[in-house]
Amino acid sequence: MAVAATSAAILGSPFLSGTKSGRTLLSSSIAGNRAAGVSLAPKRYIVAAAAAKKSWIPAVKGGGNFVDPEWLDGSLPGDYGFDPLGLGKDPAFLKWYREAELIHGRWAMAAVVGIFVGQAWSGVPWFEAGADPGAIAPFSFGSLLGTQLLLMGWVESKRWVDFFNPESQSVEWATPWSKTSENFANATGDQGYPGGKFFDPLSLAGTIENGVYVPDVEKLERLKLAEIKHARIAMLAMLIFYFEAGQGKTPLGALGL
Repeated sequence: MAVAATSAAILGSPFLSGTKSGRTLLSSSIAGNRAAGVSLAPKRYIVAAAAAKKSWIPAVKGGGNFVDPEWLDGSLPGDYGFDPLGLGKDPAFLKWYREAELIHGRWAMAAVVGIFVGQAWSGVPWFEAGADPGAIAPFSFGSLLGTQLLLMGWVESKRWVDFFNPESQSVEWATPWSKTSENFANATGDQGYPGGKFFDPLSLAGTIENGVYVPDVEKLERLKLAEIKHARIAMLAMLIFYFEAGQGKTPLGALGL
């Protein structure tokens, strides 16, 4: 994105446009540099062409805001111009929707794996697991619900505050374990992708140098794209699972397993 902006600035400058004002500005600049004793050794400029935006409709490159909305510039991972309802026209809403997509996608990926593994292990359909008489329940429903509301409420409230005030939740007073508060800092500097030694223990998107986590931008961008693609597939899979459950079927049953 930055390369494209730089390229546009260079190609659209008066120096390269051949206008009279451009030549006058260039001549005065050279004269000023010579008077100041500045070296005028020739320099090479690399002008990179902007990458073509990908479309969510195959083989279609244009077609107005339905296919190529102007408020989506391709900078978001997995951005293929899909916003037929115009939900992302407001940058603030676009940021919130991307945050919501990430959270829901991550939950969906965990749920899909849990549904397959849970049924394969116990033989109980996922939509009946909570009501199965033979299920091992060390806690009552009320205790489980109260604990979940307490823990999820605490985590979600911190995420909500951090969304509007980035990095405000990594300070010592924000965690009950102040000695490890640095583990929850945003090591990548990109909201929604915390990274760091705690969230990236295998260093898939960075390296540990002298005990400090250093993000790798190139690896991180590839992982962002891979994650959002898998997240979207998982959300579609969960939608299918819901329809199957309405008919009393399970994913493993649909596969004949």
